[in-house]
Amino acid sequence: MQWLIHILIDALVLLVAARMMSTVQVRDFKTALIVALVIGVLSFLIGWLLTLILNVATLGVFYFTGLGFITRIIANAIIIEITDKMSSGFNTKGFMPSLILAVIIALVGSIVDGFLFG
Repeated sequence: MQWLIHILIDALVLLVAARMMSTVQVRDFKTALIVALVIGVLSFLIGWLLTLILNVATLGVFYFTGLGFITRIIANAIIIEITDKMSSGFNTKGFMPSLILAVIIALVGSIVDGFLFG
Protein backbone atom coordinates (compact mmCIF):
# COMPACT_ATOMS: atom_id res chain seq x y z
CA MET A 1 0.00 0.00 0.00
CA GLN A 2 2.81 2.40 0.90
CA TRP A 3 4.49 1.73 -2.45
CA LEU A 4 1.28 2.55 -4.35
CA ILE A 5 0.91 5.83 -2.48
CA HIS A 6 4.48 6.76 -3.42
CA ILE A 7 3.84 5.95 -7.09
CA LEU A 8 0.75 8.19 -7.13
CA ILE A 9 2.56 11.02 -5.35
CA ASP A 10 5.61 10.69 -7.60
CA ALA A 11 3.29 10.92 -10.63
CA LEU A 12 1.79 14.12 -9.23
CA VAL A 13 5.28 15.49 -8.54
CA LEU A 14 6.25 14.75 -12.14
CA LEU A 15 3.18 16.59 -13.45
CA VAL A 16 3.75 19.62 -11.23
CA ALA A 17 7.46 19.70 -12.09
CA ALA A 18 6.63 19.54 -15.80
CA ARG A 19 4.35 22.55 -15.39
CA MET A 20 6.98 24.51 -13.44
CA MET A 21 10.12 23.52 -15.37
CA SER A 22 10.44 24.17 -19.09
CA THR A 23 13.11 21.46 -19.26
CA VAL A 24 10.73 18.66 -18.22
CA GLN A 25 7.80 17.42 -20.27
CA VAL A 26 5.15 14.87 -19.28
CA ARG A 27 2.35 14.20 -21.77
CA ASP A 28 -0.47 13.50 -19.28
CA PHE A 29 -1.31 11.89 -15.93
CA LYS A 30 -1.35 8.38 -17.41
CA THR A 31 2.19 8.92 -18.72
CA ALA A 32 3.23 10.34 -15.34
CA LEU A 33 1.87 7.21 -13.62
CA ILE A 34 3.75 4.92 -16.00
CA VAL A 35 6.95 6.95 -15.61
CA ALA A 36 6.62 6.92 -11.80
CA LEU A 37 6.10 3.16 -11.90
CA VAL A 38 9.14 2.63 -14.15
CA ILE A 39 11.26 4.88 -11.91
CA GLY A 40 10.10 2.88 -8.88
CA VAL A 41 10.83 -0.48 -10.48
CA LEU A 42 14.25 0.61 -11.80
CA SER A 43 15.08 2.13 -8.43
CA PHE A 44 14.24 -1.18 -6.77
CA LEU A 45 16.14 -3.27 -9.32
CA ILE A 46 19.27 -1.22 -10.03
CA GLY A 47 19.22 1.68 -7.56
CA TRP A 48 21.35 -0.23 -5.06
CA LEU A 49 23.90 -1.05 -7.78
CA LEU A 50 24.18 2.56 -8.95
CA THR A 51 24.53 3.73 -5.34
CA LEU A 52 27.25 1.13 -4.73
CA ILE A 53 29.13 2.19 -7.87
CA LEU A 54 28.92 5.86 -6.87
CA ASN A 55 30.10 5.06 -3.35
CA VAL A 56 33.10 3.15 -4.73
CA ALA A 57 33.85 5.89 -7.28
CA THR A 58 33.88 8.53 -4.53
CA LEU A 59 35.80 6.25 -2.17
CA GLY A 60 32.82 6.34 0.18
CA VAL A 61 33.32 10.02 1.02
CA PHE A 62 29.59 10.76 1.09
CA TYR A 63 28.70 7.47 2.77
CA PHE A 64 31.19 7.78 5.62
CA THR A 65 30.43 11.47 6.25
CA GLY A 66 26.72 10.78 6.70
CA LEU A 67 25.85 12.30 3.33
CA GLY A 68 24.94 9.03 1.63
CA PHE A 69 21.68 10.56 0.44
CA ILE A 70 23.71 12.53 -2.13
CA THR A 71 24.84 9.39 -3.93
CA ARG A 72 21.28 8.04 -3.70
CA ILE A 73 19.87 11.20 -5.32
CA ILE A 74 22.46 11.03 -8.10
CA ALA A 75 21.55 7.36 -8.63
CA ASN A 76 17.87 8.37 -8.84
CA ALA A 77 18.74 11.09 -11.36
CA ILE A 78 20.48 8.45 -13.49
CA ILE A 79 17.36 6.28 -13.20
CA ILE A 80 15.22 9.24 -14.30
CA GLU A 81 17.53 9.67 -17.32
CA ILE A 82 17.15 5.97 -18.18
CA THR A 83 13.37 6.31 -17.87
CA ASP A 84 13.49 9.37 -20.12
CA LYS A 85 15.15 7.27 -22.83
CA MET A 86 12.55 4.50 -22.42
CA SER A 87 9.44 6.70 -22.57
CA SER A 88 8.05 8.70 -25.47
CA GLY A 89 5.76 10.87 -23.34
CA PHE A 90 8.39 11.90 -20.79
CA ASN A 91 11.39 14.06 -21.54
CA THR A 92 14.05 15.82 -19.50
CA LYS A 93 16.44 18.11 -21.34
CA GLY A 94 19.78 17.16 -19.83
CA PHE A 95 21.01 15.71 -16.56
CA MET A 96 20.37 18.80 -14.40
CA PRO A 97 16.54 18.62 -14.74
CA SER A 98 16.75 14.92 -13.84
CA LEU A 99 18.82 15.80 -10.78
CA ILE A 100 16.31 18.47 -9.75
CA LEU A 101 13.46 15.97 -10.21
CA ALA A 102 15.33 13.42 -8.09
CA VAL A 103 15.73 16.00 -5.29
CA ILE A 104 12.07 17.05 -5.46
CA ILE A 105 10.84 13.44 -5.47
CA ALA A 106 13.11 12.62 -2.50
CA LEU A 107 11.93 15.66 -0.51
CA VAL A 108 8.24 15.10 -1.19
CA GLY A 109 8.64 11.37 -0.46
CA SER A 110 10.27 12.15 2.89
CA ILE A 111 7.53 14.61 3.81
CA VAL A 112 4.81 12.10 2.87
CA ASP A 113 6.54 9.37 4.86
CA GLY A 114 6.72 11.68 7.86
CA PHE A 115 3.03 12.58 7.72
CA LEU A 116 1.47 9.28 6.69
CA PHE A 117 3.81 6.60 7.99
CA GLY A 118 5.90 8.28 10.66
